[in-house]
Parts: sequence; structure tokens; C-alpha cells
Amino acid sequence: MKTELVNEHRWLEQLVGRWRLVFDMPDASDHGDPGGKWEETVRSLGGAWVVCETTGSMPDGSSATNILSLGFDPLKKRYVGSFVSSAMTNLWVYEGTLDETGTILTLDCDGPDFETVGRTARYQDILTIQGADRRNFSSRVQTADGTWKPIMSCDYHRLSTL
Repeated sequence: MKTELVNEHRWLEQLVGRWRLVFDMPDASDHGDPGGKWEETVRSLGGAWVVCETTGSMPDGSSATNILSLGFDPLKKRYVGSFVSSAMTNLWVYEGTLDETGTILTLDCDGPDFETVGRTARYQDILTIQGADRRNFSSRVQTADGTWKPIMSCDYHRLSTL
């Protein structure tokens, strides 16, 4: 089966490379600062998908690995993907859209409500392109009153292309 690549697939190619991450955690006192050195390697799967593998140190000194996959589904006309982490047991499944500027990809998903055990919450992970070698990844959760509460923000600086 041959995949017909579209411009949305080509947009993902700018993520390919090696990146250094710097976290900003608004509630670090509650959840802990990821601390340590974090790096990410992003590779393309035939131009249709990117796979982002991030490794680093957790606040307790243990290591963690995160894997984010992103692609574009032309039938849904939406970006799709998933996120897994060795530090949690939830599979995060994304659907999202690119804004009109072509620089902000907002990914919607449902996941566990970390403040109320047994409940789920709406989340958004937002990838913002800030230049050829800079980007930001932030997460927020929708509260009971419908407002969005920031969870974390992470700046990425490109170390090299692959």
C-alpha cells in the first residue's frame, strides 16, 4: 500500500533531529521538577509519521523514556498520534489541528484526572514552532469549571539534524 503524503505530513519533517529539553513546571512543588538532562531524538517513518523518543532523569533520580508518535490522517483531516511513558501506565491517544499560522499544533486527548482518582479529564498538548531550531511543548488540563490549567511547558533546542 502506497501512502500519498500531503503538506501536513511534510510539516512534521521539521521535528526530525536531536533536541535538548528544558522544563518549566508550574506546580513543581506538587508533582516534582523533572530535573536532570533530557534529550529527544525524532525520526521519520517514511515521511508519514515521526517518532519522538525522549530520555531523561526523573526527580527521584530514576530514568524515564517517553515515545510520542505523530502523523496526519487525510480522511479525518486531523493530526493523530499517541504518547507512552515508562513513568506512567496510560496510553494517550491524540487528535489535533494546526492553527492558521502553521506554527501551533494543538493535540486533544483524554486521560486520568490526577486530582480525582477514577475520573478522566480533557487534556491538550500544544506544540509550538518558534524557529528552525526551537520549539515548545506544553500541556494543560481542563478543570471542572471549563477553564484550562497549565501543567508543564518544555523548551526544545535542536542539537543536530539526522
